[in-house]
This record gives sequence, C-alpha cells and structure tokens, in this order.
Amino acid sequence: MLRILFFGVLVYLLYRVFRQYFGSRGNIERGSNGGAIDEMVQDPSCKAYIPKRTALRKNVGGREFFYCSRECAEKHEEESRNRT
Repeated sequence: MLRILFFGVLVYLLYRVFRQYFGSRGNIERGSNGGAIDEMVQDPSCKAYIPKRTALRKNVGGREFFYCSRECAEKHEEESRNRT
C-alpha cells in the first residue's frame, strides 16, 4: 500500500516539475488598465471573434472589416455585392 502511495506522489511531483519547465506558461500579458493587450474583433461573415492583430483586414464600401480567413472575406464581399 505504501509503495502505491509513494509511486503516486512521485508521479505527481514529476508531472509538476515537467509542467513548470516545459509546459505553457498560461500567463496573459496585461495592459496598464488590467485588460488583455489583444483587442478582439468579430468576423462579420461567421461571427467568430479573433485577435485584431492576426485578422485579415479589408475595406468594403468604405468600412474596414476584419476576417478570420480568406474564405470568410470572400463570402462577405459576395453577400455585400448581392445586397446592393
């Protein structure tokens, strides 16, 4: 019984050491106001939220839109053309 308990504690400690040195940090860099630095924007086509810095940007009809992918950008452009 003690062997099993000892083995379990050893496995847990090794897991913690491994996570500390090789795992993701999980820390989010925060701005001065306490909020996360990345601003999230919504894709008008699929309604997904994506970080503004990685979004695909396009001007459609004088407005700037942000897209998660080229496919969503093309779909939104097609829908805009059909509306007018």
